[in-house]
Parts: sequence; C-alpha cells; structure tokens
Amino acid sequence: MSTPPTTIFRHLLGGLPRRDESQDQLPQRGELFSLDQLAAHARSLAARHQVHRRASGDPLLARLQANERRLTQAYAVVIAAAKAGRRLPPAADWLLDNHYLIEEQIRTARRHLPRGYSRELPRLDEGVHRNHPRAYLIAAELIAHIDARVDAESVSTFVGAWQEVADLTLGELWAIPIMLRLALIEDLRQVCERLAQILAMREEARHWANRLIEVADKHPSDLVLVLAELSAATKQRNVMSPPFVAELTRRLQGLNPALAVALTWLEQRLGEQGTTIEQVVRIENQAQAIDQVSMGNGITSLRSLSAIDWRGFVEGLSRVERTLREDPAGIHRQMDFATRDQYRHVIEEIAKLCQLSEAIVAIHALELARASFALLGPNHRESHIGFFLIDRGR
Repeated sequence: MSTPPTTIFRHLLGGLPRRDESQDQLPQRGELFSLDQLAAHARSLAARHQVHRRASGDPLLARLQANERRLTQAYAVVIAAAKAGRRLPPAADWLLDNHYLIEEQIRTARRHLPRGYSRELPRLDEGVHRNHPRAYLIAAELIAHIDARVDAESVSTFVGAWQEVADLTLGELWAIPIMLRLALIEDLRQVCERLAQILAMREEARHWANRLIEVADKHPSDLVLVLAELSAATKQRNVMSPPFVAELTRRLQGLNPALAVALTWLEQRLGEQGTTIEQVVRIENQAQAIDQVSMGNGITSLRSLSAIDWRGFVEGLSRVERTLREDPAGIHRQMDFATRDQYRHVIEEIAKLCQLSEAIVAIHALELARASFALLGPNHRESHIGFFLIDRGR
C-alpha cells in the first residue's frame, strides 16, 4: 500500500489558517464594473451607509496583523509544495516572485497606520461593517469590483461619485491611499489562501490516487475496498472540491484499465451533485485563471500606488478646497500646496471644535470673505479668505 502524504504536508494540511469570519466581512471578489457602473455603485453605497465618531476599538491594525499571519502560513504551504516538486497553480508564480514585495508593503502599511489612526476617521454605524472606517469600505468595495486593478481614474470615479451623495472629510480623502494598500493586502491574502487550499486538496488527491494505482496494479479485487474508504473520507472531510476532483482525474486517466471503476465512481458521486468531471475540471481551470489575474493585478497595483498623484486627487475631490478656491480676492488658488494645505488643516480643526462639517466651516469663511470684499474692496487683507482662517479673523 502507498505511503501517506509526507510529514511536511501532513503538518501543513493540518495547519492551514482557519477561516475567521470577522476578517472576511468586507467585500472580496465581486462583479467587474465599468466606470459608469462603479459610479452608480458608489452612489448607492453612500446613500445606504451612516457614520459615527464615537470612541471604540481600532480594527485596522488587527486586520493587518491577521492578514500578515495568514499570508505567511499560506506562503509556507506554497514553498513546501514547490520544494517537493509539486505542480503549482499559475498564481503561485506571482507569489513566489513577489512575496518580498508583499512583506515590504505590509511594513509600509504598518508604518503609515499608527495605533489609533482609524479612530480619527468617520466609521460605519451599523451592519457587518460596523466600526470600520468608511474610507476602508470604500477602498475594499472599489477593489472588489475592479479585480484589484487600481488606477487613478477608477479611484477618482468611485470616490467622486460617493461624494455626490455624502461628503468625505479631508482626513478620509488623505486616508484613501493607505486604505487601498490595506485592502489590496487583504485581497492578496484571500487569493493566497485559495492557493494553499488548492495545494492541500491536490495533495489529498495525490495520496488517494497513489493508493488506487497501487491496488489496481497489485490487487485489483481490492479496489472496491479503497473506494469505500475514499467515499467515507470525502464525506467526512468534505474534500470533493474542484481541485481534488481535477487532480484525482488527472492522475487516474490513461493508466490501468481497472481504474475505470474509480473514475466511474467519481462520475457517479458528482452526478449526485448535478455535475460531471468535465464541468468540475473546467470550473477549476477557470478559477485558477481568475486567481492568476487577481494576483497579478494586486501585486501590480501595490507597486503603482506610489505613482498616483495623491495631492492632486485630494485637491480635485475636496469640497473644502473647491469652496476655498472661490476666494473673492483670487489669492487662494495662486498659493503653493503647503499653504493651501495649511488652510485646509485649520478648517479641520475648527470643524472638530464646533462639531460642524468641514464643508460648512469653509462656506462660512467664504461668506465672511465675500462680505469684506463687498465692503472694503479687493485689495484689503480682510477680503482674502485666509484672514478668517489663519489671521485675526479666525
């Protein structure tokens, strides 16, 4: 009788990360959307979600730590399979070539996500996403519907459409890059765990195929006994998954004619589920192709995040900035970025002190500047909106 799976694989199969429902609440892979569909989806979500600023836990660091741990476990399975000479799913090549990049991006995310950071951001008030920053949900929803292929156009379209319904704070706009990084890491973790599960199921199929082949060669009459064991094992451990079926079929086809009994049994089992070997193998091949694209998109997007002009993104989508640019003295739009950013920070501070929205504070400052402009003329210092933000008019 053939030997069972190697010690390393038995250890890894038993040590695969268990599914943690608290870590899988947010969107995973969704329907691919065009830009128009992305905009419509953003408006729908913005109308549905309410936010709060009450003190509560900080879930983002915990998510990042859990994703790092589970990525490491999944990577160990892939490495063990590669060293054992096993056939790897196509997406595994991306992981093996870029694992260092994922680790680097996790370190970057941790550096840009100090403890308590998300407590400063509006958080969702109800549902399964409760207490997660709204900005993280935005990033996760976007990635789910573009298959992790992030670019400036898709981000601006989605966030811009969201703001047509519900204003985002300046802090949320500045948080979008780090939230995208966190969501991409989580998306890659999901793909890597699927890779590990595929390898686990393939290893189990390999073990049973070796047993069936050995019995077919030496004791064909005992095949029915091994099939009975296999039937009991698959029902107990729920391993009749597409990767298991595809690997078992691949190993049994074209060998000893006695193995036709095993393939017939497999076809009957699948028939009870309303499918066939061919259909399951096709589904498995399609799923692996999708995972390969998703892995490639996620890694490429992590690389390209730093190339996006985030300053331009924030200024282009900020309602506060649009209001300030209506400065009647015409000075605000001519100032450098650092000064404009200083004005926006002042508005954030006033909004927190007064418990008003940032947009309302900016409008009040503009109204004061317009009143002074009408009374004192264009050249007076009080006609510039900055007088009411950083000067005595504050």
